[in-house]
Amino acid sequence: MSEPQGLGDLFLLRKDVVFLNHGSFGACPVPVFDAYGRWQRALEEEPVEFLDRRFELRMAEARGALGAFLSADPDDLVFVPNATTAMNVVARSLPLGPGDEVLSTDHEYGAVDRMWRLVCAERGARYVRAQIGVPVRSEAEVVEAVWARRTPRTRVLSISHITSPTAVQLPVAQLVRRAREEGILTVVDGAHAPGQIPLALETLGADFYAGNCHKWMLAPKGAGFLHARRERQPLLRPLVISWGGEGESGPGPSPFLDDHQWQGTRDIAPFLAVSAAIRFMEEHDWDAVRAQCCQLLDAFSEQAEAELGLRPVGQETKPWPLQMRAFALPPCDGRALGRRLFDRWRIEVPVIAWNGRSLLRVSVQGYNTDRDLDALLRALEEELRTS
Repeated sequence: MSEPQGLGDLFLLRKDVVFLNHGSFGACPVPVFDAYGRWQRALEEEPVEFLDRRFELRMAEARGALGAFLSADPDDLVFVPNATTAMNVVARSLPLGPGDEVLSTDHEYGAVDRMWRLVCAERGARYVRAQIGVPVRSEAEVVEAVWARRTPRTRVLSISHITSPTAVQLPVAQLVRRAREEGILTVVDGAHAPGQIPLALETLGADFYAGNCHKWMLAPKGAGFLHARRERQPLLRPLVISWGGEGESGPGPSPFLDDHQWQGTRDIAPFLAVSAAIRFMEEHDWDAVRAQCCQLLDAFSEQAEAELGLRPVGQETKPWPLQMRAFALPPCDGRALGRRLFDRWRIEVPVIAWNGRSLLRVSVQGYNTDRDLDALLRALEEELRTS
C-alpha cells in the first residue's frame, strides 16, 4: 500500500527520515504552510492595518471556520498557541481551595500532570489520579475506575480525550455527563482529538475543552484553541492581561473574547491559517485518508505481534479507531532505543516512559507508507535482538 492518495509530496518532511511521530508536533502540508506564509507577509506589509483595523474581523472569520469544524459556537472559542496554554488558563482560573480535589487518570500528558500538581499545591488542594488498566476492555470499565476515586471533595474532573502516552480514547461523553449530574466541573485535554476523530463540542458538553490545530488538523505550529461553555466563561481569567474591551475600539462580542483574544502584539498567522488546513482536509477526502492510515497501523500491529511479540497497550478494539498506537516494549533502556532508532535507522518515533514501562508510540499520517512501517519493524527486530 502506498501513502494514502499519494500525499507524501504535499508535506515538507525530510525524505531521508521515516517520520512516525505526527502525534508530537504534527506536520503541515505545503498548501497550508504557504497560506500561513501569506498571512505573515500581509502582517509585515502593513502591521497597523493588519493588527488594528482588521484584527477582529479576521479572527472572527477564523473562529467561524473552526467552529463549523468542531460543531461549536465561534463565540465560545478563543485561539491560543497550544492545548497546554488552554489547560493553564483553566487551571489557573478555577476557584480551588484547601481540601478540594481534582480528579484525573494515570494516562495524562506529563505537562498537564505537573500543572495540576503545582496548582493544587499552591491552593492546598489535592490531585487524585485514577488508575486505568490496560488494555482497556470497555468504556464502562474506565468510567467506573475513574468514579471509584470520586469523593464529596471532588471539584474538577480533568481528563484526556485521547491519551498522549498510551493512545487510548477515553469515554469522555459518559464522564462529562456523570460529572455534570453531580456539579463537578469538567476539563478535557483534547490535544490529539481534533482532526483524528469527529468532534461536536456543543453536544459533548464539557465545561472547558482544550485542543490543538497543529497536530492532526494539519495547521501550522502555534494554533490551538480553548472552548468554554457560555455559563462557565465568567470563571476564566486570562493568563495575559492586555487591552481587550478597554481598547479604543471598545468592547467586543463578549467579555470572554475581550479578555482572551487580544494579548498584545503577536503573530496570529497560525490562527488565520486554520481555515486553509480545514480546506486541505476537505479537498483530499480526509475521512478516507484517516481510514487508510488506520489500516496501515492495523497491518503493522499484526506483524509486530507475530514477529516481535509486541502488543498495543490501549484498547482491545478492532478495527483500531485512531491513527496513533502505543506498544509495550520488553525491558530495555527506552531513551537509548529511541536515540538508536533515529541515529542508526533514521526513524523518528518516540519511546515513552509510562508507569515503569517503555512504550513505543507509532503515529501514521497521510504521508506515511507501508514501507515506513516495514522499516520500523526491521529496525526493531535488530535492536531488540541485540539490546
